[in-house]
Amino acid sequence: MIDLGYSLSRRYPDPPQTDYRQADVRTLRYDLFCGDVYLADVSTDRELSTSWGWVPVLDFAWALCDVVEQLDRDPLGSRAATTQTAELDLTESAERVHFRRRFGWVEVGADWQPREEPPLNLNHTALRREARDFLHDLVADLTDLHEGLGDNPAIWDLLGRFPRV
Repeated sequence: MIDLGYSLSRRYPDPPQTDYRQADVRTLRYDLFCGDVYLADVSTDRELSTSWGWVPVLDFAWALCDVVEQLDRDPLGSRAATTQTAELDLTESAERVHFRRRFGWVEVGADWQPREEPPLNLNHTALRREARDFLHDLVADLTDLHEGLGDNPAIWDLLGRFPRV
């Protein structure tokens, strides 16, 4: 089982004059909603998490959904023996999360992880489902916190591009 979560930072609040209804994609992805994120494998009680307070959590959720789809480009899907790789760059940082898919399993590691610690090993189908659920739950939370965000066309496009599965 996979658990994805986040916390918003109090050190990096969104600018009070922000019009969430009109915010463009770049602003939504990189300038707002900073905090920390984690990805956990509940069955092994291991997680990959940040603790810096400045990770744009909406961008992380958005990019994670993109990465999971990128890992599924082989027409053979879970039967593909070739390794498919992808990286998720954390905004404003040199840190990256690395993904390697072979058959139906995805190894997830990060630059900041100790070298002796093995990567998380997650089921691709479960990762896709959890990434999309995380995105939708995050947007619902942010919409509750920020008036007008739910009326932003970029948010509509994002949720339409990655519907819950």
